[in-house]
Parts: sequence; structure tokens; C-alpha cells
Amino acid sequence: MKALTSSALRRWIFLLHRWLGIGLCVFFVAWFVSGMVMLYVGYPKLSESERLAHLPPLPHEAALLPPSRALALAGVPGPLKDLRLHAGNGRPSYFATPTGGRVAIAVDAISGQRLTAIGPQQAMASAAVYAAMHSRAHLEIAYLGPIDEDAFTHSRALDAHRPLHHVALGDAQGTRLYISGRTAEVVRDATRAERGWNYQGAWLHWLYMFRGNALDDHWSSIVNSLSIAGIALTAAGLLVGWQRWRFARPYASGRRTPYPGRLMRWHHLGGLLFGLLVLGWIFSGLMSMNPWRIFDSNAEPLQIDQWQAGPLMAPDTAPASLLAQTGPAAELRWMRAPGQDLVQIRRAQGQALVFETSSASPWLPSPESLRTAGLRLLDAPLLRSDRLEDYDFYYYARADHSMTGGHDKPLPVLRLVFGDAAQTWVHVDAHTGQVLGRLDRGQRAWRWLFALLHSWDWLPLLSRRPLWDVFMIVMSLGGLMLSATGLVQSARRLARKTRQGRHR
Repeated sequence: MKALTSSALRRWIFLLHRWLGIGLCVFFVAWFVSGMVMLYVGYPKLSESERLAHLPPLPHEAALLPPSRALALAGVPGPLKDLRLHAGNGRPSYFATPTGGRVAIAVDAISGQRLTAIGPQQAMASAAVYAAMHSRAHLEIAYLGPIDEDAFTHSRALDAHRPLHHVALGDAQGTRLYISGRTAEVVRDATRAERGWNYQGAWLHWLYMFRGNALDDHWSSIVNSLSIAGIALTAAGLLVGWQRWRFARPYASGRRTPYPGRLMRWHHLGGLLFGLLVLGWIFSGLMSMNPWRIFDSNAEPLQIDQWQAGPLMAPDTAPASLLAQTGPAAELRWMRAPGQDLVQIRRAQGQALVFETSSASPWLPSPESLRTAGLRLLDAPLLRSDRLEDYDFYYYARADHSMTGGHDKPLPVLRLVFGDAAQTWVHVDAHTGQVLGRLDRGQRAWRWLFALLHSWDWLPLLSRRPLWDVFMIVMSLGGLMLSATGLVQSARRLARKTRQGRHR
């Protein structure tokens, strides 16, 4: 009875692997091909370095209104979450985000007029500024119309800017710009090469053919379901493969595998060599979706207002005097550090400079002052503070095109470790005193189960490129071989079944 039960179980596992493979191998092939593309071409985004590189220098001789005066004329309430000044939309403008707001309010820095109802003319002006910093040649800029969402703008970070304005630069790279319908800022760019490769990369990998249509609301469920089925397929294949491989005594054919055909022999051997890696990739792909919200820790929000020891308000000082002292700047950003009003001078190249708003003197916080202020971030004990001069496993930078890249990861930073229920870590920029982000227990688990397992974000590899590239490509080719042999075998079986059905 036990032997029968064991035999029946093995048979069911074999059938599960066979029929899931017939349905899923096409997705596996698509995932491995697109994954290799994504190693070098990511989903279009406008990184912070790109954004700054396409901002023109602020005119220090212009009669720019003080921020407080301009925002008062525009009726923008305080306190503020963020306040910036740049000329990316054709005129020097303040971009003020009130506390609790999702998107900035744009205000002309010369007239104090609030920018509303951003239309094609304003979008074209923003595109012209971008083009002027992008190419020395005259470009034939074309307005392509308003757009809510397309294949390259599925990011939820763009929701507050919709509808977007779609503009073609007419440059040699075939760049398309997406311009905010709220602030007239360029919020995304995509070259012809990025768009083309993305149909073979991120669009295919993330199954974006199910986005932007009747299946949009079910996209996450589709991805999760296919991933779970893929895990079952791979796990069943591993069990079958190990069971059928003769480690001690070969089969009568003299081989360790029972399959006479070359295709199935390669599939069997590929499964033994790469099956665990494929299982890890499919599982970590599922983890990227945060299924069933398993990484949510329901942690208490950070008390940023108490950390800052006062709200950020628009300053009364005109920026012209500051620009005259500091030289050219692409953007000014006002911020609030613990007990101090600051302004950051941002340029396209080089480290940003931070000055006290009141005295225009350079500012650098002491680790002790930041640690003391950290006691106010959470109603929990501060266990320790660590100063990071180099990246580590949890705080590191990736290339702009990668899924977790495109964000500033400055050094040094202060890591504040709290003893709350969520085991919160907070990273603070040691130069600006700004909270960069938090990592709680769930997010650190996500770091292991997605970022490490899926893209091998492991510093000993990442810091020794092209070793990381060789590893990822060889492993991906192994997974592709396993998937492709399964796909061909599945197609043959379906064709054979179809012919048998016709002859009945």
C-alpha cells in the first residue's frame, strides 16, 4: 500500500510538472530573455542626475521674488513639505509641496503667478528647455498630445502628474518626453532605443501586456498566480529530475538519465544544474510583488515634524543674493533640518552644497546633534547609531537603469537603530541632516528575498564587474536552455496529441 501510494504520488508530481510546463514554459522563456535585456536596459525613468543635467542655470541677475512673497501671491499655504526653485519649465519657478500634499504647486518666481491648467504651449516650453540642455543642434520638437498612461508610464509615482503631455524632441536618439500636467516639469524621458528594448525587456518581463486595458485591475493577481504556478512547476521538476537521475548505477543505456532523446537529456541535465536557481528566481519574482502584503509591518510613521523641531516655511530672503555668492546653480532646494532652516545649492555635476538660510554660511551637522534629534523620530528607544562611510548590504547604490537604481544614495550616512516592534532603521544624510528613508523588519526581509535572490545585489559581485555580468548571463542562459527545451518538448507533445485526436 505504501509503495502504491508512493508510486501514485510520484506519478502525480510527474504529471503536474508536464502539464504545468506545457502552459508555462513560454512565460519562462520570455522571463529569461527579457531578464537579460534588463541587465543593461531598464524601464524608462528620469533619474535625479538626468533631471539636474537638463536644468538650465538659474539667472542670478533676475528680479526673483522671495519665496514667501511669491507663494503668498499665489495663495500657496504653509507649512511646506518641500520647496524648490529651478527654470526647467522655461521660467524660474518655485515648486512648493504643502505638508500632506502629493505633488508640487508651480509658482512663477518673477510674477508670483500660480501655474494652472498646463497646456500644450507650456509643455512645449519645458521640452525646449530640456532640448537646449540636451543637444547643441536645433531640434524639431513636436507635440504628440495629452496622454494618461502608456506602455512607458505605468509607474504609480506618475499618478499625481496625470494627464501627461507627450512630446517628441526630434533628436537623433528619438527621445520622447512626458511632462507633468500639474507643474510642467519633465517627469520621464525615453529614447527610441529604450522604448524598443523595453518591449523585449521590462514590458515583457513584468507582463505589462496586461496593463492599460481591461485586465489592468487584475494585473497583480495574474503575475502572482503565474509565479505561484511557476514555483510548483519548478519544484515538481526538481523532484522528478533528482528521482530519475541515477547517481550510483547507470541505466541499461549506460547513461545516468533515462531519456533517449537529446532534447529531454538536455532538459533533465539543465534542471539538475540550474533548477534551484530558476526556483529562486521565480520565488523572488513573486516576492517583488509583496504578495498578500507579507512585508508590511504596520510600523508607526516617523515623526518628521518633531525631528525637524519646527515646520519648513518659505523664507523671506530673495535667492539672487545667495546665487551671487555661490555661483551658478541648476536648482535651489530649501529644507528643514533639526532646528535649522537650510538651502541646498544643486548643480548638474558635483556634490550639492548646503547653507544656512539665515546667514548663507556653510552648514554641516554633527553626528551627536543628529543622534539627539533621532530620539524624537519614534516613541521607541534608540538602540545605537552607526556612521556608514561605505555601502553595505542594506544601504547601497545600483545603476540608474536598474529597478532599485536612479535614486541618490549619498555617503556618509547615519543609521539610527530603534527598538520598536518593527525593528526600524532610519538612514540620515550626514551632510544635509535629511531623513533618506527607513528600513523595518519587513523591508529587510524583502532585501533578502527579492533584491538578493532576483538580481544578486551582493556587494562582492557588484563591486567586481564584469564578474557580476558573467555570473548573471551564464546563469540566465542556463535557465533559458532549461525553459527552451521544455517549451520545444511541450510543443511536440501538443502537436502529437493533436494529430492523435484527428485520427480518432
